[in-house]
Amino acid sequence: MSCLTSAIEPLRAANEIAGAEVFAWKLISETGDRVKSSALVSFDPDLTLDTADDLDFLILLSSPLAQFKNPKHANGRLRHLARHGVCMGGVSGGVFPLARSGLLAGSTCSVHWCYEAAFEAEFPDLATTDNVILIDRDRFTASGAAAAFDLMLHLVEARLGGSITTEVACWFQHPLMRGEGVRQRIPTSKRESTADMLPSPVAEAVAIFAEHITHPLDVAEVADMVNVSTRQLERSFKKATDQSPSLYYRQLRVNAARQLVLYSKDSMTEIANAVGYANATPLIRYYKKAFGLSPQDDRKKINLFRVQSNKPLPAV
Repeated sequence: MSCLTSAIEPLRAANEIAGAEVFAWKLISETGDRVKSSALVSFDPDLTLDTADDLDFLILLSSPLAQFKNPKHANGRLRHLARHGVCMGGVSGGVFPLARSGLLAGSTCSVHWCYEAAFEAEFPDLATTDNVILIDRDRFTASGAAAAFDLMLHLVEARLGGSITTEVACWFQHPLMRGEGVRQRIPTSKRESTADMLPSPVAEAVAIFAEHITHPLDVAEVADMVNVSTRQLERSFKKATDQSPSLYYRQLRVNAARQLVLYSKDSMTEIANAVGYANATPLIRYYKKAFGLSPQDDRKKINLFRVQSNKPLPAV
């Protein structure tokens, strides 16, 4: 819901400021049925996917696990629109159906950090970035709700110029428009900080940890890679994050495992292997300690919010 309104509201404000209907939008669903958001607010679409024509852009919004009722037909329809010049995009979890349709082949896309492990597991051959937004020719992707706002500001600037774009941003007390090269801000565990605020050796170590989830490294190896002693890295890490590097690394891997638990159908053995464990036993133990319930119970719990009458919630 936040992604949807973040995409629409800057365009509405731009029209009002410009005194003209420069931008217009419609809500589309696969079948025309009402769609309920994850916030349990429902939206009535204006069009079905089959009747959506004369579009400049089509932006997909969904959860990572949402499926079309007729995937073959819906994905074919998306490809048809793309072939006829429609710029295709996805916001937050909307990159998943965009990728499943085949429309991200040969393109790089922005993926929200909380979906990164699940996306890479399902689409290992697709190129991703942790940039807030990415415009790759006629593919537009944004990592989340605020990123969708930034993406719309780019469209406003292209049509109406910088002055109106600045006024739109100010209407919503939105910070200066972020460009394509801006990376996502990722929270640092147990601290009031983000990864980009960490001291240099710690930030480098965090980046190395994130790149070596499936095949973990020893902390001593990482210390060598950032040109500090193991002891120095441990002291710096503890000061910056309130955790030892080994515990931080383990939590990073458990967090990646949780993405796969919630946003994939992989078995626990497959998930354990994906985050660097030979079997599921230690992962399940660490998972319970981190989140207070087993992976199986976590998956059951989240599915209560995704399923109605034993049917998957539709994508928007």
